[in-house]
Amino acid sequence: MSKKMLLISFILFQISCTNTSKTINLPYYNTADFYPIFLNKLDAEKQINHTIADFSMTDQHNKTITQKDIERKIHVANFFFASCGSICPKMTNNLIAFQNKFKDDKDIVLLSYSVTPWQDSVAVLKNFSKKYKITAPNWHLLTGEKSAIYKLARQSYFAEENIGFAKDTSQFMHTEHLLLVDKNKKIRGIYNATLQLEIEQLIKDVAVLKNEH
Repeated sequence: MSKKMLLISFILFQISCTNTSKTINLPYYNTADFYPIFLNKLDAEKQINHTIADFSMTDQHNKTITQKDIERKIHVANFFFASCGSICPKMTNNLIAFQNKFKDDKDIVLLSYSVTPWQDSVAVLKNFSKKYKITAPNWHLLTGEKSAIYKLARQSYFAEENIGFAKDTSQFMHTEHLLLVDKNKKIRGIYNATLQLEIEQLIKDVAVLKNEH
């Protein structure tokens, strides 16, 4: 795990270990270096200007998914490809726990963007969902234009940390990062989706966001 991920994990651990009688606030991430910024919601609205950009993709059910589908909802995003034989199966299997926890929650959305959309058609994504028993109506496996997905991944989600802006869409993207985004489309957490403990922390942090006023 990178030094940045270790730092973030340590911060999240410290948060989880604080007195439960106190209000727990998740940090905001406003830049690609994922430097955590702790602010109350009012100050964050004034100071945190980075949000997830508008998008339009197609999911495994051939349904168009846009920013309207995450409006005023908490969402989690990751990046994968159906033919991946390394980290993707582990990420997907770990996310099943997240699916099982929130599959009936209409305020939570999980977006899995394909980084090989030229080969991950709707039919391929549908078969992938059957293989991994992805049944939650709020888990969307997304395909679309490569340039749009890569731009969204690197410039909106900062999916490759601070190296994102140095790369263009011709360079292949492969990352284990999982991003937590609040109802205002601001990034509030980054996790390693290959680690079960990180998924467990994600589930706890989603609960924190749900209780955030």
